[in-house]
Amino acid sequence: MTESKVVLIDRHPGRSSQTIGIARELGTDLDLIHEPSVGVVGTKGDSQCYMGVMAKVDAIHASLKGRIGKGAGQLKLRLVQPEYTIATSDGIRNGTREMRYSLIGREITHDALCEHLSATGLAGTIAVVACDKPPVGALAALLEHNQPSIIMSDGPIHPGSDPKTGEAIDLVSAYQVAGHPDAEYRDRIACNACPGYGSCGGMFTYNTMQTFIGVLGMQPLHMVAPPSDDPRRLKEFPDELVEYLAQMIAKGLKPRDIVSRDSIRNAVIVAMAIGGSTNVTLHAPEIARAAGFADFWKEVMTPAEFNHLSQYVVPVLTDARPYGKYSMVDIDQVGGVQVIVRELLEAGLLNGEAMTCTGETLAQQVKRLGARSADGKVVYSVAKPYKPTGGLRVLGGNLSPEFSAILKLAGVEGGLEDNLFKGKACVFEGERDLLAALDKTPDRFQNHDMIVVRYDGPSGAPGMPEMLDPTSRITTLCRERGIVVGLMTDARFSGGSVGLVIGHVGPEAALGGPIALVHDGDEIVADLNRNELNCTPLADPAVFSQRKAAWDKVVAANGGIHPNCGEADTRLLHRARLMAVPATRGAGLHPNREVWVREPRAAIRSGFVPKNKHRPETDKAF
Repeated sequence: MTESKVVLIDRHPGRSSQTIGIARELGTDLDLIHEPSVGVVGTKGDSQCYMGVMAKVDAIHASLKGRIGKGAGQLKLRLVQPEYTIATSDGIRNGTREMRYSLIGREITHDALCEHLSATGLAGTIAVVACDKPPVGALAALLEHNQPSIIMSDGPIHPGSDPKTGEAIDLVSAYQVAGHPDAEYRDRIACNACPGYGSCGGMFTYNTMQTFIGVLGMQPLHMVAPPSDDPRRLKEFPDELVEYLAQMIAKGLKPRDIVSRDSIRNAVIVAMAIGGSTNVTLHAPEIARAAGFADFWKEVMTPAEFNHLSQYVVPVLTDARPYGKYSMVDIDQVGGVQVIVRELLEAGLLNGEAMTCTGETLAQQVKRLGARSADGKVVYSVAKPYKPTGGLRVLGGNLSPEFSAILKLAGVEGGLEDNLFKGKACVFEGERDLLAALDKTPDRFQNHDMIVVRYDGPSGAPGMPEMLDPTSRITTLCRERGIVVGLMTDARFSGGSVGLVIGHVGPEAALGGPIALVHDGDEIVADLNRNELNCTPLADPAVFSQRKAAWDKVVAANGGIHPNCGEADTRLLHRARLMAVPATRGAGLHPNREVWVREPRAAIRSGFVPKNKHRPETDKAF
């Protein structure tokens, strides 16, 4: 068909004109402009995490373009130009007020990609993702859109090296020397911690979630671990991804066919086995919601089951940063995440029948990849693990009545002898007050203090910032002085945080949760035998009622919000303050408007769940 004949009967000329123009510019067949569309999307931001994304998007776009056409074996589809979402850098902004936008970035990615997928009507999508919040936002949008789609990690950064000692270092190393008195040493670590480009290289949140997404079935396993600058990401993986997508389209295989109860459980178990980030308990509920499960902690895995698996069933198999020695690049060199999955499959800890984006079950994919056995140095076997118990634990108790509090047990360096910590509360009304104290009066912190940081939750901050800066300083302080100082907060942590740190304590202080009622000097008990986090004085109903009444009075006098809450001085932060659901529901922005108008605080218990949720008959309770 020539360009002069592209005026089709029953095709609106106004709506067709730009489609024709795009096809011309992309060099694709004008006869395909009214066929279903396919395209590539990428996540972008302002750090080196995202610097490799565009090259991968361009390579995949070129591969996809090569498959578009009317010939035998080609995809008779309309190609659209690549689109990008935006997010902020966690690494650059930890410890600043701008960090409030980090978790909100997940929501921005979700909204932007949702708009692109839905308005464009994409019938097939390949997403290249970087950093740690945009991948989850991208996956949630793909699940809601529920058309054939596949994800590829942009890849991790290589570790840096201290030029004087040769020691491997990374972003967390740089945060941990923030309080060091030697300016030359601080500068040397900062200048060498993050060479090249790619997302954080340890088993921090990025690699936790990339492993999670791979095991979930939405990313080919062998594409998770290679570094961002690995040539395969430009020369081999693009064609593979296009072929996988073509097969998904042909079979009608969609994200909610893949992300089932079984696959989510698989992914959570692997997150335990890699000593993964506490953020997994924020992101898993959001992914589950987008897949059609209204309440992760009831429909997918209960807190009691989560703890049983982590405490008695699933060991830590990786000697990885921040709690160990190696990076994701090292894991790639010993065979990749498929080695970890193989170990867990052979031990009977995963459901190998779960479907994946390659068109194979999880077990079939691992077998085809020829996954190696554990090397025993970087990746350990289930029989001889790196640590005998899983890396995560959720806590109940009078400070966490909804089992929201999360502890990364793999990162604890001391203080839990006999699985019990007793400490004295040292209360700060926000992260900035704590950072000021760590800078100016570090000697005030004593052995078995439990620092309490509050009013930094999803609604209170607003935005639930992570606290890599203070946790890193506390870790260094404890190592230098040989003491244990814990930290508990209604905010969250970086996957790079280590130490006795407990996040997501809720209900959050801004909503009158028990953490708001803790006083300086109160005894705080973290009991891992009972999986509880308690404030001893609050066990007395009279004390609880008295303190709650005093809190309510302060809130009423301040127009319905506690004065210690952060300032919501932009429309986006204001939206987060009014719309954030609690950590147990993913801390996203999903209130039911009808509930919000009738009973504002009840809105935190509601959330949008896609209609027609997929419930595969093959789901098994295992």
